[in-house]
Amino acid sequence: MSPELISILVLVVVFVIATTRSVNMGALAFAAAFGVGGLVADLDADGIFAGFPGDLFVVLVGVTYLFAIARANGTTDWLVHAAVRLVRGRVALIPWVMFALTGTLTAIGAVSPAAVAIVAPIALSFAARYGISPLLMGAMVVHGAQAGGFSPISIYGSIVNGIVERENLPGNEVVLFLSSLAANLVIAGVVFVVCGGLKLWAQGAVDERDGGGSPAPAAGNRAAGAAPVPQKAAPRTAEPRTDPTSATGTPSPETTTLTPARTATLTSLLALVLAVLVFDLDAGLTAITLAVVLSTLWPDDSRKAVGEIAWPTVLLICGVLTYVGVLDEMGTITWAGEGVGNIGVPLLAAVLLCYIGALVSAFASSVGIMGALIPLAVPFLERGEIGAIGMVAALAVSATVVDVSPFSTNGALVLAAAPDVDRERFFRQLMVYGGIVVAVVPAAAWLVMVVPGWG
Repeated sequence: MSPELISILVLVVVFVIATTRSVNMGALAFAAAFGVGGLVADLDADGIFAGFPGDLFVVLVGVTYLFAIARANGTTDWLVHAAVRLVRGRVALIPWVMFALTGTLTAIGAVSPAAVAIVAPIALSFAARYGISPLLMGAMVVHGAQAGGFSPISIYGSIVNGIVERENLPGNEVVLFLSSLAANLVIAGVVFVVCGGLKLWAQGAVDERDGGGSPAPAAGNRAAGAAPVPQKAAPRTAEPRTDPTSATGTPSPETTTLTPARTATLTSLLALVLAVLVFDLDAGLTAITLAVVLSTLWPDDSRKAVGEIAWPTVLLICGVLTYVGVLDEMGTITWAGEGVGNIGVPLLAAVLLCYIGALVSAFASSVGIMGALIPLAVPFLERGEIGAIGMVAALAVSATVVDVSPFSTNGALVLAAAPDVDRERFFRQLMVYGGIVVAVVPAAAWLVMVVPGWG
């Protein structure tokens, strides 16, 4: 049995044990990396740790640390209240606002994980407050980021267009951008319907005066003295109310007042956005620095914040990605891609490359996978039997929509950012959803973008 095949089988065993025995998959993956890397691939410790995602570790720790402080001092409550007023109490609009916000950030140049790191904690705090499915909110944030991720001025778009130009392939920047935008918009619409978005519309608006504490009267009952329309059931909240209102229905200062700590925290969040988008600083290091400053100034608010860092998620993600790094060092990923590229039927090779891009990208760098797979597709693209523009677009979509996987950077950030949830259950939901995306989207992208022969 080849070393590459052994490494893949060990990965399957890790999944099975983690699923059936409730052992942290990251710990299992570290053990697998040690065993396979040392015994099968003959790697030393440096070779095994070459795949450790140090940058992602810092991002996960820094962002969850900063937003733990924001939750502790009430800043997230203030933001939720402001968001409700922004959409005039229509809670159902909030997931789409988050989709558009992350899409705009990536379209103008933010790296996708940086945009998700900024938006996800706020979005998921809102979801917890109003009983919105965290899977729905997390998926909207990630798909929003990918929807804008291939604009001509974006990071992903610039990289992929550069690869296409370097390989002397036909390219179309607009088609690439619109393909990703349309695919993620359709997926977001499906997720919104399946995960209860229509029920949010049916609930109508919440009362803007208290930041969402009670349903607003229906349009026909807004006359003076009219009673609110009875609701079948109040939305289930995942965290205790922190915005009590007075008997007159006016919002409590606990929610709406900008205290010095909240003002400083909001300033820190704005500084994080500017540091990442304008000055191109590392999101994780910046977030940790800002969290340390806030902790020093208001130690009472941040005393428990370090304990609220998503350490189990950090272990899980870092362990799995370290093992994927061992696979890369062994050449397993290249081995699989070359095997597919040598298939004599171009359309079959194209769909298999899309699936490999999706599957591997669910655990590794999306751009890195595209950088490897696009050159592998060059030989049969040069024959003219497959349209290069459609193939590149299909690979780009397949390799990025799967970033909802909890093993990818974006999915890991969503998992870490969700407050007051059963993380094991949420992890399984993200994993199942990511599996569905891996199973369905590459075939759909191939059918729509490759089979017609674009380019």
